Amino acid sequence: MNLHLIEQQAAQATSELVEQAGLAAGSIFVVGCSSSEVIGEQIGQCSSIEAAQAVYNGIISVLQPKGIYLAAQCCEHLNRAIVLPMAAVKPWQQPVCVMPQPKAGGSFATIVWQQLEQAVVLEQVQADAGLDIGGTLIGMHLKAVAVPVRLQTKQIGQALLIAARTRPKYIGGPRAVYPDIPM
Repeated sequence: MNLHLIEQQAAQATSELVEQAGLAAGSIFVVGCSSSEVIGEQIGQCSSIEAAQAVYNGIISVLQPKGIYLAAQCCEHLNRAIVLPMAAVKPWQQPVCVMPQPKAGGSFATIVWQQLEQAVVLEQVQADAGLDIGGTLIGMHLKAVAVPVRLQTKQIGQALLIAARTRPKYIGGPRAVYPDIPM
């Protein structure tokens, strides 16, 4: 397992998606990461704190300087809840009481929980863009209209990578006119 390569791939994929999605400070970037898949094993079978840390290091190196919030999706054992910094929580959102662990939440969510100042867990979030590393199914945590993004980076470690950004819904009929803004 080449942790340096995993970190580089995570940073590159994050950088590509941030640019293509046009994310600004305050945006939420959701990541679902199977550390098992990253090291070439079956999802949920071989959790790796080391691989999760490398993925986190790569992602945060891109997001933090831009003021973009990282939201880490937990595994199915915590109902795919989201770990994020308290600063990203809206006044109407209610944190839940749980602390992810490698076998209940996943290694990536555990690392994010440990690394963030004032980490909290929400049952759901509406993120602006995200990375699905290893088939973790992040769609439930993206805003209403998710748009697939094709990246140059196709995998992180051994895990397949799927990226998405979001855009506002188109409404109206044949008379509707849509602004020419990056969506």
